Amino acid sequence: MSTYKVTGMTCGHCVSAVRSEITGIEGVTGVEIDLVAGGTSTVTVTGEANDDQIAAAVDEAGYAIANPRDLPLA
Repeated sequence: MSTYKVTGMTCGHCVSAVRSEITGIEGVTGVEIDLVAGGTSTVTVTGEANDDQIAAAVDEAGYAIANPRDLPLA
């Protein structure tokens, strides 16, 4: 299981687009998305996929993996 921070998602349609692209990757068995409208959403992927595949799928859906430097400090 891997977790990613994704920026730019604002609604259920955004969630559907990201989920559809990621589940299209061979080896992915599940995708959970915690939407933070207009903020940084959390995307958890189960199965076999590498970071480059996930980033490409998120980009194809029209969104971006957050740069760790852009995230607020915990």
